[in-house]
Amino acid sequence: MNTVFTNTLKPGMIFSAPVYMEAGNMLVAAQIPLRQKEMDLLFNLRIETVTTEGAIVNSGTEIAGIDEITEIAEIPDVDVNDIFNNFIDDFAEEEELAVAVEEFPPLKMGAVKFSISEVQQNTPSYRAYRNLIDKLDSVFTNMSKGVDIEMRYIDNIGTQLLQELHDHKDSFIDFILGGEISGQELAKSSVNTAILSALTAQEFRLPNHKILHIVAGALVHDIGMLRLSRGIRDKKGGLSPAELEQIKSHPLHSSKIVTKELFGPHEVNLIALQHHERWDGKGYPDHIAGPAIDMGARIVSVADAFEAMVSKKSFRSSMGGYEAVKNLLADNSRRFDPAVLLIFTKIMGIYPIGSIVRLNDNSVARVVKINSDAPIRPTIQMIIDAAGKVLKPGEGQTLDLLTVKGLFIKTAIDPAEFAEKK
Repeated sequence: MNTVFTNTLKPGMIFSAPVYMEAGNMLVAAQIPLRQKEMDLLFNLRIETVTTEGAIVNSGTEIAGIDEITEIAEIPDVDVNDIFNNFIDDFAEEEELAVAVEEFPPLKMGAVKFSISEVQQNTPSYRAYRNLIDKLDSVFTNMSKGVDIEMRYIDNIGTQLLQELHDHKDSFIDFILGGEISGQELAKSSVNTAILSALTAQEFRLPNHKILHIVAGALVHDIGMLRLSRGIRDKKGGLSPAELEQIKSHPLHSSKIVTKELFGPHEVNLIALQHHERWDGKGYPDHIAGPAIDMGARIVSVADAFEAMVSKKSFRSSMGGYEAVKNLLADNSRRFDPAVLLIFTKIMGIYPIGSIVRLNDNSVARVVKINSDAPIRPTIQMIIDAAGKVLKPGEGQTLDLLTVKGLFIKTAIDPAEFAEKK
């Protein structure tokens, strides 16, 4: 680990590995330019040194090569469509997109059948996913009954999650977006958030012990909900101002449970306490902003927001993965750390695994793998051919859109609309 004196840092500096402040809080991610706001933070906190495992790859004399998501942090009122156009410019040939697309007749998808519960219920990945939810639900149930629970139970689930995620990454993402597992809502949401947080932390190449803390923090980030009445937690429709204030108190309850009942580490407590803080300082409970927010909490915040959008709730329908990613990209540095959003989008893609998409030849496919270097060009499996024929399970061809010429995604299909046509 290299130590760098803060008085030698300059705006625009880029490091090959993340740069950390005291207590392991990340100042700036790898390959992301250091900005004046980070410099001001170091000055205000009187931090004299930072640490990194990398080296300087840009001295800061010029600021160049800042990617799309960093631009969001610097340019107010950026149009999210510009980001999508940039992806298109980078990864699609102009002649492909210049092809005139005729108006196709409505899709007839009545014979198409996708069901995680029917197709994948007996697979090892599905059983592993359900087992994680069952174990965490058991912990939450016992805590609700007043049974003493130790932090090691959470740590064990986190360790198991990371082991299973190594073998079943794509399937786990598929299950999160599939949304066909009902019940155990708090445990399911927490496991989903932990999976997404783990993938993000791994992409940041954080040390293993930090990843374990982030996973544990994600598993218990909403544990404070157990201290609220079920009537408020499960209420259908809008909340009154008083009820909303109770909901907003759950990070404080989560923090108290982590510290006073689980006796968990400080890193986990910060995630429980800060996962609803906002990048612009307008979050809760303490209204802290920017890099002052714990890095783990910043990661869990994005994962939690995405999970909430794609999960069906008692008071609303779920959102498709494509729309959820688009909403995140439109954040414009209000709620989320732009560097975390960049990494999250790289992992999930513009069309996340499980998305149903319509191609430029009117065929329909399901996204089965993400190409992280080309977010708009995933690997897909055909389910309806260009002539409108519904393909049987296993019959549809698998295509990598990064290598197939002349074929690209025209639009995402709303999963709710898809379900209605079954």
